[in-house]
Amino acid sequence: MSQITYASPLGELTLTANSDGLTGLYLPKRAPQPVNASSHSAQRVLDEACRQLDGYFNGTRQQFSLPLAPQGTPFQQRVWQALQAIPYGQTASYQTISTAIGNPKANQAVGGANGKNPISIIIPCHRIIGRQGQLIGYGGGLAAKQALLMWEATGEWPTTLPNPQSGKEKAFVA
Repeated sequence: MSQITYASPLGELTLTANSDGLTGLYLPKRAPQPVNASSHSAQRVLDEACRQLDGYFNGTRQQFSLPLAPQGTPFQQRVWQALQAIPYGQTASYQTISTAIGNPKANQAVGGANGKNPISIIIPCHRIIGRQGQLIGYGGGLAAKQALLMWEATGEWPTTLPNPQSGKEKAFVA
């Protein structure tokens, strides 16, 4: 497993990969423990992920094309696959995802799988909102979620970004 940090408008992101693909993209509040091992193929995946993130954060990329290797149950894998079908700049609810995976009564389980998504942004769990359009939980914090949704909808970042070290949630004002 290889690991790298990436400076983003949201703070330092931590990316992890193995020879099969990207295994994690963690926002500042969720950074994993440092990894010492590395491989050439994993480093290539990380380099390409950083290149694609550059495009995302400068507004020239709306879709990612990376080998992904998130670790999870078969149910979680189905949810994460369905999340990738939510178009850039759009949102969906747990109900939408549970219906998409053929299990329309699994809203809570979908929420649990969404919360365990190890590859934030690229598997766009930030695009999940409540049934009535409200912002709901996000492992990186609601301020980061709001910033990502604003970025995708308008192409502009909020004027104030969260301080990931402060531990305080602040909503952005659009």
